[in-house]
Amino acid sequence: MKLGAIEGGGTKFVCGIGSADGHLLDSISIPTTTPEQTLGHAMQYFTQFDIQAIGFGSFGPVETDPNKPRYGQILNTPKPHWSGFPMLSYLKTQLQMPIVIDTDVNMAALGETTWGAAVGLDSCLYMTVGTGIGAGAIMKGRIVHGFSHTEMGHLLIRKHSEDIFMGNCPFHRDCLEGLAAGPAIEARSGRKGVLVDREDKLWELEAYYLAQALVNIALVLAPKKVIMGGGVMKQMQLFPYIRQQVGHLMQDYIELPEDWIVPPGLGDFSALKGALALARTNL
Repeated sequence: MKLGAIEGGGTKFVCGIGSADGHLLDSISIPTTTPEQTLGHAMQYFTQFDIQAIGFGSFGPVETDPNKPRYGQILNTPKPHWSGFPMLSYLKTQLQMPIVIDTDVNMAALGETTWGAAVGLDSCLYMTVGTGIGAGAIMKGRIVHGFSHTEMGHLLIRKHSEDIFMGNCPFHRDCLEGLAAGPAIEARSGRKGVLVDREDKLWELEAYYLAQALVNIALVLAPKKVIMGGGVMKQMQLFPYIRQQVGHLMQDYIELPEDWIVPPGLGDFSALKGALALARTNL
């Protein structure tokens, strides 16, 4: 049995074919342009294969409640052409098979609990730090949903007393994403994060903001594992800084599990493999 998977991001859509045990057989990357063009290329790709279902992890905000009329539709996004676009129904016009949609970070969390760093655990948090910040959570083996999907990348946090940057989130300015996503690093340093020296004090500031978010999440959800991925987290010097800051901010109030904060076990394929797992469960 072959399954299809989509990780839909603001920069690119990654489509893949895999087996029910999470083994990827093939994948392609499609630049994110207009919805019709991007999804048109995705449909052309999938029609080459004999697949039984597709799991779709999308950038947000997206309606993830199957009981709502806008299920599978992109909601209010600053990305041109995508606000209000009915992605799921558009795909179903040409692909006659079960297709289920959720957020890309929820798929990454699902992938990591199924085949990655959180195997054997019934809860975890996956946070991606890149052009934006997003997080998905698994609790008691189920993806966390409420009236909408979670938006933990926009947590309101305390600014560092020495940080003069105002933040660049178009909605909240100095929320977590506005202070700690890739564009905030670039705005402070004048360079892409990958070009900032590993010893630069900027990384300690970055860790301070990310650690605040993790402490808040620990106090609310208490996930058994925190997995941090995305382009910014490829700067591996961040992990010890974040762990140190989490310990300092928590002040021994609660005891955290050993090896609580880790990189993805599935590398760059957490969300794509999570989408395979979602397709499998919805056959």
